[in-house]
Amino acid sequence: MKNQQIATFGGGCFWCVEAVIQRLKGIESLVSGYSAGDTLNPDYRAICTGTTGHAEVVQVTFDVDQISYEALITIFMTSHDPTTLNRQGADRGTQYRSIILYHNDEQKAIAEKVLQDLKDTFSDPIVTQLAALDIFYPAEKYHQNYYNRNGTAGYCRVVIDPKIQKLKARYADKLKV
Repeated sequence: MKNQQIATFGGGCFWCVEAVIQRLKGIESLVSGYSAGDTLNPDYRAICTGTTGHAEVVQVTFDVDQISYEALITIFMTSHDPTTLNRQGADRGTQYRSIILYHNDEQKAIAEKVLQDLKDTFSDPIVTQLAALDIFYPAEKYHQNYYNRNGTAGYCRVVIDPKIQKLKARYADKLKV
């Protein structure tokens, strides 16, 4: 039996985070969605207004025997800019904030350690929000597995492709074959 855990985090557009994380060894499943806000059952149209309080996030089921939570959070933190408040590149608004939503005290402690370990990696302070997961809402079906289904789209080529190349260069040993 696999030693599975669930992690939830966001760093800008969930298409980007999803495309990076799903390429890692040990990722069993991944669902793009919304979390950390006040609106019940939000949809993408509401998220885009920036008034729901929710962030675009991914919820990842992973095999701890293949990738640790610490490695997963480290890769996540170094695959986006955790020093920009409420934005990633051209995407602006609280829905695009950098956030780690921990599921238990152990994940909280590990995330705090990773944030501390990485603080000198960046020239600006890390602004990633760390909070307990309350509720997760899956995004609409057309958002799921977006990059793999739409890799030739302009956004994918301009924004996501460079993130994938960076992942391959930096974490080749962590990638699925």
